[in-house]
Amino acid sequence: MKIAVDIDDTLNIVQRAKFAEAYIKRNRLPFEITDPYADKFVKVVNWRVEDAVAFIKDGGMVVFTDAPVRKGAREALERWREQGHEITILTARPKDWFINPEAISRDWLQKRKIPYDKLVAQCAQKGEYCREHYIDVLVDNDVDHCVAAQNAGVSAVLAAGRHCKDRLNEVAYSASDWEGIERCVAEIARRKGLV
Repeated sequence: MKIAVDIDDTLNIVQRAKFAEAYIKRNRLPFEITDPYADKFVKVVNWRVEDAVAFIKDGGMVVFTDAPVRKGAREALERWREQGHEITILTARPKDWFINPEAISRDWLQKRKIPYDKLVAQCAQKGEYCREHYIDVLVDNDVDHCVAAQNAGVSAVLAAGRHCKDRLNEVAYSASDWEGIERCVAEIARRKGLV
């Protein structure tokens, strides 16, 4: 089975509010935290995209490069590889934020010993990518990516969190931890006859 897995807020824990708040205070900026649980910087703080990019370029990149692995993520991917599944790390990290999103992603994955077969960065259309590359399951924290995958005929597992609690019913499978994500993927494999 081919499984695509997102990085930010799926494999790791991105502490956007904590770092943004420190940056705002340090620079005495006129912004404030509006949604500490949002999964995108432009939703966490009442600033524009340009302000978020300035934050990233002024040291905010550590939010991503130093993000800790979610409990059980590495072990789940290790088990999937042992079972013969092909794992693609699929991230939407854009070049204008990350300069070299593939290198930064690869470095994060290697330092944390996350196993995978292929890395794809700058993928804004994950549902389409999964369809075109015959991915069986997408694991992602973004409801829109999961819905796009489902609409493209690809099973999706939502790595659920507070940021999407009102949209859980839009995705057929969801779990708030990696133990649950593994159960969802196993159920999808069973239903597709891939076990």
